[in-house]
Amino acid sequence: MSDATEANGTTGAAEVAGPGSDAGSGAGGRQVRVVLVDDHRMFRTGVQAEIGQTERTGVEVVGEAADVDQAVTVITATRPEVVLLDVHLPGGGGVEVLRRSASLMADTERPVRFLALSVSDAAEDVIGVIRGGARGYVTKTITGSDLIDSIFRVQEGDAVFSPRLAGFVLDAFASTDAPPVDEDMDRLTQREREVLRLIARGYAYKEIAKQLFISVKTVESHVSAVLRKLQLSNRHELTRWATARRLV
Repeated sequence: MSDATEANGTTGAAEVAGPGSDAGSGAGGRQVRVVLVDDHRMFRTGVQAEIGQTERTGVEVVGEAADVDQAVTVITATRPEVVLLDVHLPGGGGVEVLRRSASLMADTERPVRFLALSVSDAAEDVIGVIRGGARGYVTKTITGSDLIDSIFRVQEGDAVFSPRLAGFVLDAFASTDAPPVDEDMDRLTQREREVLRLIARGYAYKEIAKQLFISVKTVESHVSAVLRKLQLSNRHELTRWATARRLV
């Protein structure tokens, strides 16, 4: 039942609404713009029916997507406050959506926050998307009212988990085999880390500028800063440095 709809604005998974869309003022006056990302059309339809009655819930569903490429396109176009993200998607999964949305999550003025909504309760799935930047993880057994509450909590910056899943995250980040603090990485800003990863993956400056919505000159400035802080000479050394730390 996977949905192969193109994200071109012509059908269900493609429909997007801009940041200025009108909506009601339900949920005690609270308002949140949401994108649904799931490869099952019927599930998206059900979630839309459950939470998308804006005047009652305060949730405005501004877009839908069925795979990774559609998701990145719709999220970039609509800039929602919260994305409900399935873990298993065609094109690389929820983790790939998070990777390609890093600059949107890092935006300090209008951050896009992600809440994983999946049938899976496997520890590796939970930990993978949290490490990728999601603010929470709930399973599809959640009730409509609890899902709405979770969406608003994530919008406000809280971390939200289904009860038994929180333990996975605590165990993972408290694990004695967790990587030590990398003092070199700590010298870099969030944007410098984004540029570093893209350089290490072989992206040209123009491609990086397009993906991060900055100028080529700004990319060059970030690369220079990274090279200086890490005491490296060129992008080849930078790539080796990033690969050794499994950042690629």
